[in-house]
Amino acid sequence: MPKTKTVYICSQCGQEYPKWNGRCYACGSWGTLEETISEKRSGNAAHTAAKMTMSRIDGVDFPEETRCKTGMNELDRVLGGGLVRGSLVLLGGDPGIGKSTLLLQICNTLAADQRVMYVSGEESERQIKLRADRLGVNAPGLYISSCTDCDAIIEAMRTEKPSVMIIDSIQTMQLSDIQSVPGSLVQVRECTNAFMRAAKALDISVFLVGHVNKDGGIAGPKVLEHIVDTVLYFEGDKQLSYRILRAAKNRFGSTNEIGVFEMRDKGLYEVENPSAMLLSGRPAGVSGITILCTMEGSRPILAEVQALVAKSGFSAPRRVSAGFDYNRLCVLLAVLEKRAGFAFGAFDVYINIIGGLKIDEPASDLAVALALYSGLCDKVIGEDVAVFGEVGLGGELRAVSHIRQRVREAARMGFGKCIVPKASLKELDKSEDYGISIYGAANLKQAFKVLEAIAEPGDKK
Repeated sequence: MPKTKTVYICSQCGQEYPKWNGRCYACGSWGTLEETISEKRSGNAAHTAAKMTMSRIDGVDFPEETRCKTGMNELDRVLGGGLVRGSLVLLGGDPGIGKSTLLLQICNTLAADQRVMYVSGEESERQIKLRADRLGVNAPGLYISSCTDCDAIIEAMRTEKPSVMIIDSIQTMQLSDIQSVPGSLVQVRECTNAFMRAAKALDISVFLVGHVNKDGGIAGPKVLEHIVDTVLYFEGDKQLSYRILRAAKNRFGSTNEIGVFEMRDKGLYEVENPSAMLLSGRPAGVSGITILCTMEGSRPILAEVQALVAKSGFSAPRRVSAGFDYNRLCVLLAVLEKRAGFAFGAFDVYINIIGGLKIDEPASDLAVALALYSGLCDKVIGEDVAVFGEVGLGGELRAVSHIRQRVREAARMGFGKCIVPKASLKELDKSEDYGISIYGAANLKQAFKVLEAIAEPGDKK
């Protein structure tokens, strides 16, 4: 007979404690220990020795088609080229962002020539059918069910042998052997482990939908993200129509790729040209606006950077950043004041990346710095100017990677001028015509002079 006892588990890292503490000593978080019931086997239970098998790496073979296409190129790009057989994928995002919509839409392609099972613990079969009709999903190989019993679902995986299994969501699943309520730390962790073992043993690709907490992370212990093969985050403002799919972990591909979608009445649609989407509606003749050419994985994307510099009415001026790292903004303000002689101490500063895009690469420094310069001096930067480059603490512009892809993307979108770090010019092929005028600058002061030199008469105030 299994014995039960009360333990306390950290909601951040999953560390167990026999009694309650105010702080988790494993991850340092405060107030994260939650009471739960744990089971232990009886002490006189027979111990069975397990045998481990080993194989030489050159003797392990696998089918040529290890990946299958989901029908959405943007999702395939983030996954690393397609869905890997036997993989466990965790998809997280805010409520109503479109996680269930995305997974149900890909069922239309996946279930056209293979068996797909969609199990929901939050909706009935009729509700799933209503949503499928709205999205136009009617593939013959799609089977739906409303179930929360993890053991029953795994047994169905063994008997039905689907190629793809979708669990919506992992927080509603429960194992009968565990007395905790569904959604508890123990249930979420053990159910995920059970699905992981089934996916590897049966060679079935499994999607898990995960809710997020108030901090934006996957609800449950952090160990949950270590169990799965791939962690995807669906980002975006629910008030806006655009969504961004980003990989936080991927054992079978890069984590730098993003997928861009647009939410419409009939579901999610792929955005094949994100640059055009992010630049649509760009105002003309307004100071504080620059165009950044950033890299998201292997894809160059043009993004609009907006800066507003306004006189502050407080002793401590405000610094607000949306889509750009706040600490990096403070560093750039200090560099502009120390190295370039621009004083921002009496002004409030607001930075915004249009379209809900989050920029975290160093190559965005120059675009933000020039937007701040434009906003402070009230000088309009030409509409056909694109910039990128990393700014050092000495005010110097450091070389960045993928300069050719960035320049080609700017030229493709109709830009005629591009300001880049002087150190990156050596990577360009001088014999190739990029269709755009390229200007190199060694530091911020040279970048400001370049702006003055290439500014059209109508751009100057």
